[in-house]
Amino acid sequence: MISVVIRNKNQSEALTFLLKNLTERYLADIEEIIVLDNLSTDNSNEVAKKFGARFVTIKNYSFGGSANICAKEAKNEVVVIFSAHSFPVSHDFFKLIKKKFEENPNLAGLRCLHGANDYRNFINKVSATVDPNKSGLIFSGSAFSKRVWEKHPFKVDVPTFEDKEWTKRVLKEGYDIDFVESIFSYEIKRTRKQLFFRFKNDVLGNYQIWHKDISFLQASKGFLMSVFNLIKYFFIDLWYAISRYAYLIKFISKKPDKF
Repeated sequence: MISVVIRNKNQSEALTFLLKNLTERYLADIEEIIVLDNLSTDNSNEVAKKFGARFVTIKNYSFGGSANICAKEAKNEVVVIFSAHSFPVSHDFFKLIKKKFEENPNLAGLRCLHGANDYRNFINKVSATVDPNKSGLIFSGSAFSKRVWEKHPFKVDVPTFEDKEWTKRVLKEGYDIDFVESIFSYEIKRTRKQLFFRFKNDVLGNYQIWHKDISFLQASKGFLMSVFNLIKYFFIDLWYAISRYAYLIKFISKKPDKF
């Protein structure tokens, strides 16, 4: 059987939909659902209880640390991680995951499909060994082996990309990471503050894991391009706002015949 662990913080509305989806469509395929919550102040706890999910609170959140708790709390060999703002779509989502693990005892993890990059690499058969970033695990809609995790826990000191770092490490140890045709949706609206937080973590992760350095010249070019695009798109948006207004005035003054 499969354990599903959901990482959540103040996303009770999205969590409600995910749990409703899981319990109405996939309950025969999963044995337990765990909500790993980072000190939510909304009614996430009540939502979890309503759908029979186990609610586990984590105080000091980190990406790698929370992934380790997900694995530790799960009682089954196959663990599927979701963020509260993602949800499975294909009817055989968990059946395909289970089948892949049964067929390959050397399998450490599976990347499910949720975007164009996933699908392109899947169709083009680009392996995680060739592209660990776009073919490796992504810890919102990925499955991993608890048995492999017990030997190779997730690093707690990486600011982000804990899934990609683990991918590189277990591949080096001789395990397999593969795609699975299980489709899920990932939707989130981030505030400016959240986007900046993610930007900082991505800079650190890209440097530590992918060794992408940044020069003063690159940073300056990026800043200037951002300012240029802000100005350019301001005038473009202003032009179309005026054009829409002018069209509406024209429409009001001379309306066409109704059908």
